[in-house]
Parts: sequence; C-alpha cells; structure tokens
Amino acid sequence: MFWRPITTRLFGRGQRPGWVRTGAQIAAAATLAPGILVALTITTMAGSGARAAASSAVSVTVSGNELVTGTGSPLRLLGVNRSGTEYACAQGWGIFDGPSDSASMAAIASWDANAVRVPLNEDCWLGLNGVKSAYSGASYRSAVEDYVASLNQAGLVAILDLHWSAPGAQLALGQQQMADVDHSPSFWSSVADAFKSRPGVVFDLYNEPHDISWDCWLNGCTTASGWQAAGMQSLLNAVRSTGARQPVMVAGLNWGGDLSGWLAHEPADPINQLVAAAHIYSYSQCDTATCWNQTIAPTATVVPVVTGELGETDCAAGFINSYMSWADAHGVSYVGWSWNTASCRSGPALITSYSGAPTAFGSGYESHLSYVASSPTAGGPYVVDGSGGIDPAGSAGGPPLAAPETSASWPGTNIVRGAAALPDASGGYVLDGWGGVHPFAVGSNAMPLPATTSAYWPEQDVARGIALVSAGQTGYVVTAAGQAASFAVGAASSLPPLSTASMPAGAAGRAALVTS
Repeated sequence: MFWRPITTRLFGRGQRPGWVRTGAQIAAAATLAPGILVALTITTMAGSGARAAASSAVSVTVSGNELVTGTGSPLRLLGVNRSGTEYACAQGWGIFDGPSDSASMAAIASWDANAVRVPLNEDCWLGLNGVKSAYSGASYRSAVEDYVASLNQAGLVAILDLHWSAPGAQLALGQQQMADVDHSPSFWSSVADAFKSRPGVVFDLYNEPHDISWDCWLNGCTTASGWQAAGMQSLLNAVRSTGARQPVMVAGLNWGGDLSGWLAHEPADPINQLVAAAHIYSYSQCDTATCWNQTIAPTATVVPVVTGELGETDCAAGFINSYMSWADAHGVSYVGWSWNTASCRSGPALITSYSGAPTAFGSGYESHLSYVASSPTAGGPYVVDGSGGIDPAGSAGGPPLAAPETSASWPGTNIVRGAAALPDASGGYVLDGWGGVHPFAVGSNAMPLPATTSAYWPEQDVARGIALVSAGQTGYVVTAAGQAASFAVGAASSLPPLSTASMPAGAAGRAALVTS
C-alpha cells in the first residue's frame, strides 16, 4: 500500500431451571399436541481470539485452515499496519516513523488488536545501495529485532513484510512488481534466521505483487524492465532453509486483491504452514461481497486467510465494516492500514495521534475490534430441543458451559417451536407454540428483557418461527398460516404487522425471515 456464523452463540446445556409461569399457563402448555421435537440449529460467529495472544506467551501456527495459538486455540489476527520501517531508512532520516516505545505498543493493544504488521525494506536490512549506515545493516536489524521482541512482550503477534525492494544497484524506494532475485531471497534467509526462534512471528513474503502472471508469481520470470523476479517458491525456500517453521503469508496478484489463482499455484511448503494474504480496499479489484465469496471464501476453506491490509479513503467506515462482518463470518483475519498520523483519505490513517486517538475512519475500525473482542468465541453448532434444552450438536458442537444457562425449560413437553439468539451472544428468546416469547441467558450474562407486547393464542398451537430485529429489541413471530405478528421487549415499541399471504388451508408457515 502507498500509505492499504453471523448468528450468535447458544451455549452448552447445563441444569435447566423450569420457566416461571402462572399455574394456568403451565397446565395449558402441557396440553400442546405431542409430536416430533423441534430442533433449531444455531451456528456461531467465528470468535477472533483477539485477546488470546496477550493471555500467554505469544505463539501462532497453522492447523488446517485455521491459525491457532501455542495451546491449540483458534486465533484470528486482528490488528494494524505500523508503516515507516519500509521508507524512513531509505529516505535517510530514521528507522521508525513515530514512536516505537512500549507506550505506543500499549496504545495499539488498547484497540483490542493482537497483531502488528511491520513493513520492511530489503536494502535497509541487508545494508545495500548506499543507505546510511545509521539506518541500515546492523543498526536497522537490531532496531527491528528489538521492536519485534517488544511487540511479543506486549502480547502482539508481529507480521514481518517485505514491502520495498529493488533489483541490482537500484535503491529500494518503492513497491516493485515482484521481489527480485538479486536481493530478496538473501533478505528472507537473513530475516528468517534472525527470528526463527520466535513463535510470535509471521513472515509475509511480498507485499503486493502486480502486473505479472500467476506462473511468474510462483516461479519467477524476467520482467518487462529486464530484471529477474523471484517467485514465491524461491522466497519460501529461503525461509525454510534456515529451519524457521513460522507461518508464511503469501499475497495474491493485482496488488494483493486477487486470490483467484492462489490455490492452483500454491507454493509447496514442506511443513504446511502457508497463509493466503489479501489486500482489500474500497477501490481495489476485490471490493464486493460477490468477489469475496468467489475468491476469498473458497481459499479460506483450505488455508487460513489474513487480510494483510484493509482500508477505505472516504474518512468513514462503511466499506470496512461490511468487509469485517463478512470476514468474521468466514473466519478471515484482517489488519487495518495504517497506524500512522497521516490523512484518513490519502493514508488512509487510523489515528490522529500515537496515543491511539482515532480518525473518523479509525473509529469505525476500533469499534469493530472492540465488538469482536467482547463476543464469545466459536463453539457451535448448538440446537434447541422441543422442551427448551440448548445442546451442542455433532462433532463440531461446543462443550457445555461450566455454569448452566438460564433458560425456559419444560422437561418432557414438546412445546418449543423456535429460538433466536441476540447479536451479542448473551442469550436470546425461545418461542412456544402459543406465541409466547421467553428470554434465556447464557453463562453469567444478565437475563434479556422480557417480551412486553406479543401476539398470543392461548391453547392454540399456531406459532412456528421467530426472528429478532433492531438488536433484539423487537421481532416477529410467524404462524402456521403464514401470518407474521410483531413483538417487543422491555420498553421498546412493537413493529407494524407484516402484510403476508395467509395460508389457512394448512400448516404452511415454518420460519420467520427478516432481511436487512
């Protein structure tokens, strides 16, 4: 860059206290016709593990199509790019742009970030092509090594990225089409050797390949300018030749925005520690959900995907919020560009000061990281059974909670017709056949507000489905005849009834569907 499942979790079944209702309601509920138990599968939002790295020694590795911590817990890398180490040295005025002390790292961590991508310059690392000795060679390497050690100490994974490079005697002052044979393999041999004992490091082989073929991307080629590009395979080989076993990120074509050929040209890694990297901006090639679904999602089913750069240039957050929500649902990591005090349009910059004060763009990013950090990690799917029990399902189901959930429960009675989870995963609502809407809480969360207005059909088993809207403050119940009636919780006002085609001849209604 020049300056680059969501439903919510229902938890495991513990001891379920009976739901408190009037005696008449309890007796009447038991008269509902017996039948097949209704089970609603509720999948989960993929948890970020955003604080996992900070809770123990920082470590990251690849397991299947996931990144995991040293203890095997799922981990998504959610963080920021700390630009400066790619250009200050080559421009001759420093190594970092802005502070690199512990306070600056604490400011990054305060955003609920768990990763920092550090762009590097191959000439500065290797001490080549006339870079001032104060900012290159041993001085540069020592500064970067100390910075990475401090990042890990602060609980942050360090992503080391070959950002600026150049062939031959040309000074690395910008982004090339691809890494060069002259210096890039040597750069990675040296970097990997320096950090091979640090489990909290990820290597990002080349920032933004562009204007080359997929074959050149993998195997190298002679560029139109006449110099020899190094392919991703040779860069990976340089890393592995040192004995380094850390995950290696490999960015797609078209400035990182194209993963369409990634799987077909995946480099061969003897230890299966590869990560696909995408760069997504509001103006980049892959800036729609259609593209994300067609290229990123299939890749994420095979290998982990990290969005190495993410941003928009309108000083707002509408685009990144759309992408981050999509990424959350697909287990994809993202690292915002950038933690620098530049313009939120031309950067785009996340901050106005290194204390962490956000730009308007950064505010949206910070808010989303906070939301994800406070959301439960994935552990589903779970099902709600006909008597109100909430249970893990299948091999992917999560374990029961140590503390039981607080839930409506009617043991031995087939009364439940649906369930819906709140967006924050703290609980939800169970629907009975008469239209009763009953809150439940999970873990130590507070009980959701009770339904205060609701359609209700005493002694008639007509309700079939439930959907929440407005962050769970209101919703709809659908009947067997296809009618949709609204309800509200707490002091909220119920929504207008939906105009629907009634199907009185049979029990046709089955679910409440709300789109946004």
